[in-house]
Amino acid sequence: MNQKKDGSVFQSGREITVKEISEIQETVCSFPNLPLSELTATICEHLEWFTPSGGYKLDACMKLLEKLEEDGLIQLPAKREEYQRNRAQKPIPLTNRTDSTGDINCALRQLGPVRVEAVNDRKKTALWNEYVSRYHYLGYKKPFGYFLRYFVVSECGFLGCLMFAGPAKAIRVRDEWIGWTETQRLRNLAWVINNSRFLIFPWVHVKNLASHILGQAARRVKDDWLKRWGYSPILLETFVDPKYYHGSCYKAANWQYLGMTTGEGLVRKGKSYKTGPEAGDRAGLPAPARNASQREAGKR
Repeated sequence: MNQKKDGSVFQSGREITVKEISEIQETVCSFPNLPLSELTATICEHLEWFTPSGGYKLDACMKLLEKLEEDGLIQLPAKREEYQRNRAQKPIPLTNRTDSTGDINCALRQLGPVRVEAVNDRKKTALWNEYVSRYHYLGYKKPFGYFLRYFVVSECGFLGCLMFAGPAKAIRVRDEWIGWTETQRLRNLAWVINNSRFLIFPWVHVKNLASHILGQAARRVKDDWLKRWGYSPILLETFVDPKYYHGSCYKAANWQYLGMTTGEGLVRKGKSYKTGPEAGDRAGLPAPARNASQREAGKR
């Protein structure tokens, strides 16, 4: 959330005016015993803050309320602590269903058709979470906001997992490449999505499989995102930690390398965080569409 000189703030691409902040304060004061989930939904309704698919934008609103409380502008209901405990991520138990199925060493064509399948039901979601928790070097973290999970599937069964989710808030090399001003960045972030997880299972050894998967995913994620969330993203981004990977599969899939990040995150009031400058930012979409998408993201 970024505050402007006139007192208004930006949250998740929306400008919240001083008048709207005052209305939020009035609503919070008027319903001190309302459960936090109901309070958030009520504020979404008052602000007419909806997702492109028509639902309340609850995650963004909850984040706004928490930041307003941090700034001393509101006092949320006491049940907030219970809500935070319920939201805390519990360890994922590992089962034999995610055990290795045996080494797969072959040429890509020998796998038969390889497809990227969206994960849409609870059973497969739990399985996806377990695979990523067990085998991805970053583990599993509950996604925030908009996201899509995918399995990589062939006649041999599951081969890997992908996730697309919200973008990094501010990345200098990306924002300069697009040509965003600060205001444009705050308004247009939703048009960028991040390939936040990409996993090929450690027993799968198939040359060119990774770039083949990335190509498929880039071609279909726009339509899947439109179907699930009500709009089509314009750009894809990802980060590659050079301590572990070279990012060769992204290069082979026609992603453009933009540069190294600084490792510094956006600072919130009283808080800061810093990691090593380890992640290279890559902007997505196949080359023929890249320049047009860059211009489109910049002018929105």
